[in-house]
Amino acid sequence: LNVHSIETFWTQEWPWIRVVIFMQGCLMKCKYCHNPDTIEFKKNLEMSDEEIISIVNKVKPYFWTKWWVTFSGWECLTQAKDLVSTFKKLKELWYNIVIDTNWFVFNDDVVELLKYTDLVLLDIKHFYDDDHIKLTWVTNKPVIAFGDYLEKIQKPFWIRHVLVPNYTDDKKHLFDLWEHFKDFKSLQRLEILPYHTLWVHKWRELWMEYQLNDVAPPTAEALMEAKSIFEKNIKEVYIRR
Repeated sequence: LNVHSIETFWTQEWPWIRVVIFMQGCLMKCKYCHNPDTIEFKKNLEMSDEEIISIVNKVKPYFWTKWWVTFSGWECLTQAKDLVSTFKKLKELWYNIVIDTNWFVFNDDVVELLKYTDLVLLDIKHFYDDDHIKLTWVTNKPVIAFGDYLEKIQKPFWIRHVLVPNYTDDKKHLFDLWEHFKDFKSLQRLEILPYHTLWVHKWRELWMEYQLNDVAPPTAEALMEAKSIFEKNIKEVYIRR
């Protein structure tokens, strides 16, 4: 497995204290990517199942009532085939497994991986395909199809949506996103993530051009307006600070 890094005591975002394995390599090129150093499919840190599970087991005493392991990165599902055995072994040890993903990869290996997954965090960059391509360079059709598949198999999932002024905060776009998912029984939560610029220094350090230099974080009013659209039918809607 090609791993970017591992956090052994993560308490930000996501549920509960957990180990987070950040994988290397992503097929999207989001203009506001938080971790541009994870995009390239270069060999970073190669680890076996046994090495990953050994690290997870060492911090097990620090977990609360549940033992959670999150696979994130960008993009962990590009290594879905190789992750299947890791997930199987973790489930045999009674770990709860979370996948945090943009779901651009959707194939038989991913379907197999879901059998051992307890919760999916689905990042939807934009609901409209043309705007999604402008923002990420790729279509969103596999992403939306994957959300539909999660509902079909009744796999619990959260939607996470970054609110970027003038890119993803259009009211009609937000309403259509809500309209598509509002009746999904397996959707447990929708999180609005305010765009910010704390990661811009990473782009500069990598000699990469950051294209949203003129974009400011959304206002409190814009965040509450988005929240009011989503919370009509969806059980839980949070603004992630």
